[in-house]
Amino acid sequence: MVRRVPIGLGLKMAAAWVAIFLVLFIGFTLKDDFVALGKRILNDGGGEAQVAAGEALRIRKSLDGHFWVTARVNNENVRFLVDSGATVTSLSAETAARAGIVGSGGMPVLVDTANGMVQAQRGRIEEIQIGAIRRRDLPVHIAEAFGDTDVLGMNFLSSLSSWGVEGQWLILRP
Repeated sequence: MVRRVPIGLGLKMAAAWVAIFLVLFIGFTLKDDFVALGKRILNDGGGEAQVAAGEALRIRKSLDGHFWVTARVNNENVRFLVDSGATVTSLSAETAARAGIVGSGGMPVLVDTANGMVQAQRGRIEEIQIGAIRRRDLPVHIAEAFGDTDVLGMNFLSSLSSWGVEGQWLILRP
């Protein structure tokens, strides 16, 4: 009834089980990366990122899980991360300079960002246009510390009649 397994065969079987466990563990750990890669390969979520639907503007969620929108800021194209957690629209110093927006020069404000507290200058966008949605004299924060990410905040979103997420789309209604 008792069968002895040679030591070499036993070690091979143990190594095979360890390899199977490692492959399953790595597959489970990186499943989100594999899904994102599959979407890129199949071009799922590709196509037009901003689509006008009547007066509304539909913005497709990007592969990174965020909503990105291209806007005209004082006749300059600027790519914004739409962030309902940001109270005020924020521009990098480089974007502000390119769009001709200058800081007020007064006391800087402290802005709580995902990367911690930073000092920023107050400024104003003369005109911002996203699709058919146009706003004038929009307050902004300007700082070097924002890096290369420009953020469209609640001061813009709350100027709309409504906005919301429907599936993979952000809908902005003027």
